[in-house]
Amino acid sequence: MIKPVTTARLALRPITTGDVDLIVALDADPEVMRFINGGRSTPRDEAARIVERSLGHRWVAFERDGDAFVGWFGLRPAGAHERELGYRLRRACWGRGLATEGALVLIDTAFTRLDTRRVWAQTMTVNTASRAVMERCGMRFVRTFHLEWPEPIEGTEYGDVEYELTRSEWARRRQ
Repeated sequence: MIKPVTTARLALRPITTGDVDLIVALDADPEVMRFINGGRSTPRDEAARIVERSLGHRWVAFERDGDAFVGWFGLRPAGAHERELGYRLRRACWGRGLATEGALVLIDTAFTRLDTRRVWAQTMTVNTASRAVMERCGMRFVRTFHLEWPEPIEGTEYGDVEYELTRSEWARRRQ
């Protein structure tokens, strides 16, 4: 069972089925969805299925000062003792360090509460903003790889990248 977590500027609570409209609104911005599917919005029925599958490993984030919706952060189980870090923020929240702040608190959660040995994340090679968040969180580049996209979008020809942080690396950084 995941629990709410807070940072200096964010309050994250476990996602619920009542959050579908927040996800639909977030995914309606073509720039938010640019590196996900080329900018298409997520239909409500699909968002509802995504939320249902996200229960237990995704949080919705709000600004602590004013309660504005920021986006979501996730730690999807991905094998024995591994979690995949993910995040998606409203465009109005970009460039303020909120993605890094939320990701860092979830990395700490993964290693202190969820018996995780490795946190990893992936994005398109050309998604430099997301890669910068991973690097600011102390994650290191692992590899570039090429996925078969059913509907390739601009930038897929450069592949995707994977970053990781192990428990021992995280512990060394905390000392």
